Amino acid sequence: MRLSAEQIAIIKQTTAEVFGDEVNVRVFGSRLDDDARGGDIDLLVESPCEIESKVDKMLTLTARLQRRIGDRPIDILVIDPSTALNPVHRHAIQTGQRL
Repeated sequence: MRLSAEQIAIIKQTTAEVFGDEVNVRVFGSRLDDDARGGDIDLLVESPCEIESKVDKMLTLTARLQRRIGDRPIDILVIDPSTALNPVHRHAIQTGQRL
């Protein structure tokens, strides 16, 4: 995984601040490939409870992460029990590594 221990800690802490302690966060996509270079950080936030203001919280998380780990592209998917899963969600669930 091409994230440092510090970046992982920041992602976990910031996600909990924005979405609460009950959520899980996974990294998926190119950051899992140790031989790749560059690329964005793809995150999947999974909640067992319905999330109010999903888009607002997703934007807040993106902004805080960019401030804390550097201005780099970050893509965030958020799923809760009300989310209709599409192929991207399923791929992230199946291939993502929980932080």
